[in-house]
Amino acid sequence: MESTIRDINLAPQGQLKIDWVRAHMPVLNILREEFEKTLPFKGKKVTICLHLEAKTAYLAKVIQAGGAEVTVVASNPLSTQDDVVAALVAGGVHAHAWYGATDEEYFQHLHKGLDFEPDLIIDDGGDLVSTIHKERRELIPKIIGGAEETTTGILRLRSMEKEGDLGFPMIAVNDAEMKYLFDNRYGTGQSVWDGIMRTTNLVVAGKTVCVIGYGWCGKGVAMRAKGLGARVIVCEVDPIKAIEAWMDGFEVMPMVEAAPLGDFFITVTGNIDCITKEHFEVMKDKALLANAGHFDVEINKAQLAELAVNRRLVRHNIEEFEMKDGRKVYLLAEGRLVNLAAGDGHPAEVMDMTFALQALALHQLVTSSSPLEAKVYSVPTEIDNRVAELKLKTLGLKIDNLTQEQIKYLASWEHN
Repeated sequence: MESTIRDINLAPQGQLKIDWVRAHMPVLNILREEFEKTLPFKGKKVTICLHLEAKTAYLAKVIQAGGAEVTVVASNPLSTQDDVVAALVAGGVHAHAWYGATDEEYFQHLHKGLDFEPDLIIDDGGDLVSTIHKERRELIPKIIGGAEETTTGILRLRSMEKEGDLGFPMIAVNDAEMKYLFDNRYGTGQSVWDGIMRTTNLVVAGKTVCVIGYGWCGKGVAMRAKGLGARVIVCEVDPIKAIEAWMDGFEVMPMVEAAPLGDFFITVTGNIDCITKEHFEVMKDKALLANAGHFDVEINKAQLAELAVNRRLVRHNIEEFEMKDGRKVYLLAEGRLVNLAAGDGHPAEVMDMTFALQALALHQLVTSSSPLEAKVYSVPTEIDNRVAELKLKTLGLKIDNLTQEQIKYLASWEHN
């Protein structure tokens, strides 16, 4: 199967990136050694739709080490690193992706990844699953199942399941504790600010940061903004999360009140139209807009463009929109995931845990004693705990164990 990539000659520099993350992903290294011995994916085809950078590449290599034939496609055209993709192809993985793909090219690449006729899939945001169910239904009977990486993707999957449209089992990796407690919070918190600061080269301390959405990703973004010395405002629609933000020490107010105050605006909701015309009209001069949700729909780019009398690219990944009154509003990375479109994504040590969950989720699908129903499944507690135990081991950390008396006490209602 021919790959569709930019330039195979970039492979050596891409391999250096993969070698770097491999040295910092010890849990995946342990799983790779196990898979090389047991070959759980022997004879299986796996299509992976994730952000194609070095950490994803190493996950693909781990799955390949388990005996699988692997194809990768991009979940976001601006996060694809052409040198990493070239290195994968040089190492025997099929790939269909390049940086800056148009919408047409993006979906062409998805279809090429599906022409592979996979037995297993890993998805990020639901585009692969959606394409299968809308346009490639002939593949459904062959697919054993898959795993989903993100909150957005799981929302789409649960909607499909509720409507009876889901054709095969999917494991909700995003909902595992070893995913959202670390990837969503610490990974997003660090990588979003990495992307913003690398792109803007501006100070954060003393500025006002508006975080729109206080889920686990929003918590991480707000926490890191506070650590960088910013005043933080949280905008929420969930009353419980709003109180949590307040008790975490942040200001809480509606977006329309926050709009004139912010220097940085970061959307982290997974929903459309979080920042719209009414907000753009009252923002201060030089306000910066960034999105950390999966799709580029949280900031209404069409309305921003309509308000602008002039727009230009002022720096790589920064577009300036000039308003009628002379104010300038800056949009980072076309409103796409700022941590990946304008950065390298989450730290390797964090993705080590998430991608270990992905690998073990696929292992669960192929080793299940009986076929699973076409439903959305949680990651089994045993897998969550195993990843945690492996991570502790690689960190050189030890913890206590309950005694038999303690276990008995916790299991009984009769003790005082």
